[in-house]
Formats: sequence, structure tokens, C-alpha cells
Amino acid sequence: MAILKIARMGHPVLGRPADPVEDPTAPELRRLVEDMIETMEDAGGTGLAAPQVHVPLRVVVFFIDAARARREAASPDSPNSEGAAGVPLTVLVNPEVEPLGDERALGWEACLSVPGLVGEVPRHTAVRYRGTGLEGEAIEREATGFHARVVQHECDHLDGVVYPQRMADLSRLMFTSEMKHLAEDETQEE
Repeated sequence: MAILKIARMGHPVLGRPADPVEDPTAPELRRLVEDMIETMEDAGGTGLAAPQVHVPLRVVVFFIDAARARREAASPDSPNSEGAAGVPLTVLVNPEVEPLGDERALGWEACLSVPGLVGEVPRHTAVRYRGTGLEGEAIEREATGFHARVVQHECDHLDGVVYPQRMADLSRLMFTSEMKHLAEDETQEE
């Protein structure tokens, strides 16, 4: 396995739709996924899409740590607490995401391809996603809250979209180091 170089916002691979994977069970795809997982873990991310490692294929990996899921579910902005137990490591090949309703919520997002920044992004609060696993098995799940946000964020990379493009208010794009000050200010306002 190897740690791969992560493409940064502005690189052409992040601005174009990724190509479908012909054979989800191909050994070279399994090697790519192993490298993506190692890269994601090394970078401290919760998800990674193949275009982020300079490979324009429709593949994403993600997981949601149980502690993070509980923290997000406890947030006053969280629509519900489903998924508070976390989500195991998931590999999706050729994923599709379908919104379940029109409800959206704002939430803070960061991205390994946009290092040092965080932004408040509107996302659907509930989605259904489907794709194929590395053994060729069909995967279909419904997701809400943070789980839904992560899936939408990673699948956006497959369509050439980076989260700042989804933001409605760019004044809510800031350096990660400034989040501490924002949290302090919001606590004092309460």
C-alpha cells in the first residue's frame, strides 16, 4: 500500500466528472482503494474520492467514527440523531445519490483538497445512495444527518464539484484556525 498525493482545489482532475468504473472487482481497483484508505487515514479524513488522488474514476471511500457521529448528532443544527453509532468503512464504486425530500441544513465542512479551510454548506438532510462494492455486490443505504453530508460531499468530487462551489454565503468560508474564535463568539452570544 502507498500514501497517495492529494490533489488541491484548482487542479483540473477535481473540476471534471470522473469516469465510470468498468469492473469493480478488478485487482488494480482493489489496490487503488487500499491506497485511498491508507491516504485518508494518514491525512485524518473521514472520506476520500478517487479524483482527490489524481485518479478520475467514480470511487469513494468513507467512514464515520462513532464519537464524531455522536458529536454531530448532539449539535443543535443536527436534523436528527440517526447514525450516531457511526458508519463502518464503506467503499462505493459508481455511486448514485438521491435526495429524500427537499429539506436541507447548513453544516460545516472541510476537505482534504481544500486544506486549512472550512465552510458552511447546505446539504440535503436525507439521501439514499447506491453503488457497487469491490466484490461486485450491490450496496444501497439511506442516510441522514452527518452521514448524508459525508456521502454528498464525497460524491460531489465525482462530478467535479468542490464544497465551496455549493456554499450560499462565502463569508462563511474561513481558515480552520478561525473556527475556534467563531465558536467562542457564538457561545458568548447565547
